[in-house]
Amino acid sequence: MATTFSEAISRAPLRAFSVLTFAICMLVLIADGVDAQLLGIVAPKVIEDFGVDRGTFGVAMSAALVGFGLGSWGGGWLGDAIGRRYSLALAALVFSLATIAASWSEGSEILTFGPLSAPQGVWELALWRLVGGLGFGSAYANAIALASEWLPDRWRSVGVTTLSVGTPAGGFVVAAIAPWLVATYGWRGSFVGLGAATLVVVLLILLLLRDSPSFLLARGRDEVAHQAARKVLAGDVELAPERIGTEDSGGIAVGVLDRSNLRLNLGVGLSFAAAALVAYGMLSWTTTMLTAQGFSFEQASYAVSIGGITSVIASIAAGVLVRWLGSRAVVLAISAALVVTLVALGWTIETLPGTPDTGDVSLVVALVGAAAAIFSAGIASMYAIMTHAYPPSCRSAGIGFGIFMGRVGAVAATAFGGTLLDMGEGSVVPFFAVMAFGAVLVSASALIVDRQVPPAAQRV
Repeated sequence: MATTFSEAISRAPLRAFSVLTFAICMLVLIADGVDAQLLGIVAPKVIEDFGVDRGTFGVAMSAALVGFGLGSWGGGWLGDAIGRRYSLALAALVFSLATIAASWSEGSEILTFGPLSAPQGVWELALWRLVGGLGFGSAYANAIALASEWLPDRWRSVGVTTLSVGTPAGGFVVAAIAPWLVATYGWRGSFVGLGAATLVVVLLILLLLRDSPSFLLARGRDEVAHQAARKVLAGDVELAPERIGTEDSGGIAVGVLDRSNLRLNLGVGLSFAAAALVAYGMLSWTTTMLTAQGFSFEQASYAVSIGGITSVIASIAAGVLVRWLGSRAVVLAISAALVVTLVALGWTIETLPGTPDTGDVSLVVALVGAAAAIFSAGIASMYAIMTHAYPPSCRSAGIGFGIFMGRVGAVAATAFGGTLLDMGEGSVVPFFAVMAFGAVLVSASALIVDRQVPPAAQRV
């Protein structure tokens, strides 16, 4: 009797090829995170080089996230059309070359586009970051979709939430090495070196990865699908295409915007946008915010690097908790904890003395680490919900849609974070008030989505 590939792989032991696919996809997302967060980490140096204020520099800071949003949805559709493997390789090639090209940005002539005015160098940097963002987003959507399709059910939630730490893990890497890179090669040399290193990942994708049998069967490529399945299944297993089984669809494959996905799209969209607002507000502006409060560049970078470590741990833990307690309970707890942590961090920074002592620095670092852990767990939970709830016919595009909505919040945070800090005129209250409101909205997916990951006790 024919069975779907997801059912067959879930009955089999975890194979080496599944682990290899997961590892390469994780490497892609770490490289994605390094290149995506590089500008945020070195922002004080670039702002000084271009001689602009933080509000003006927000144009360059937000450009990659605009591209990320467009690339995630567009790249998701491309992955559903031509395959995750080639889409992933193309995405990695685009963001690596764009990171290198960003180092060429220069020029002090003031250029105006609509209501925005900035030096030519800022606009050039924004353009290359926009192009790189297209690759960042496409890579994210396709890496998560591809890896999830090669993992058995018992590993899928944990695997997907672990993959979601690629960006914060990349942030940890770049925050740890940025002071040395900038001191040795300058910010331009840092962009060239890290962008070039990503080209190695493109070769790994093309040489070692394969599209999943689930995708190949859906495209009518039965023979190729069965050949691919032999990498993880013993013997010849008769495979059948996977189909959605929702009541509204009647088992027919549907697209992301089908009405059967309405509550899923709404809940995930709101929560993802809110969680990304907090995450990118903190990741993009913590270094700048803390140096303005008397921290050294090294101390501020260290705080962000600690956040990278806690993000990795929390995201993996989120996958375990979602599988055990279900997504609804976990997301509600994350939203509440994030509100409390952000209020505590904002108050601590607001009341810092002119020259923070060792105790002040340690407390701020601890709270930044806690906030990073919680918002990363929230984002990881969104990926667990999406890979569980979106049907195979639109999984890559569905994940891309979620990421696109996340980038709406991310763009708002990076574009206007500097403005919120300037608005405070030395106070961080406006910035953290917006962050705390975003933390409240994270709960939307728990209250709206109608296809939650069920608790372990409710599974048959």
